[in-house]
Amino acid sequence: MEAVVAVYSDWGIGAQGTQPLVVPADRVRFRQLTTGHAVIVGRKTLEDFPGGRPLKNRHNIVITRQNITIEGAEMAHDMEEALEKAKAYDRCFVIGGASVFKEFYPQLTKVHLTKIDAAPFSDSFFPDLDAAEDWHCIQADDWAEHEGVRYQFSTYERK
Repeated sequence: MEAVVAVYSDWGIGAQGTQPLVVPADRVRFRQLTTGHAVIVGRKTLEDFPGGRPLKNRHNIVITRQNITIEGAEMAHDMEEALEKAKAYDRCFVIGGASVFKEFYPQLTKVHLTKIDAAPFSDSFFPDLDAAEDWHCIQADDWAEHEGVRYQFSTYERK
């Protein structure tokens, strides 16, 4: 299982259900990585997507405790159900939010990370993979910049 996440320098990932600072190149990379594959997303995070709608050209598995249907998405009521649905796809990416990342963290074998060299206020965080003994960085691009904010794409694998 893989994850795609953008983190700030303090490993924050957002505040009040959204990203306070967005790098357009991160959105492009996210789209390139996930298009044509399955994604697992929490219902609240889905609401932050454009129009609150599932992502196009991906199989959206939405985790929710509610008994609802969302056009263009498949519902799962817990991690086990989502994992079972994900087995039908060659690749599946966990894409948030914080509680979904936390729940699926033990299942992750690879994380595609965008490090953003800034620390806006965050109320949710991703584990610091640089400090984790069971993770190592297998690829790191050179730092780039957008409107004065540095960012770096990297990929981590579980040892």
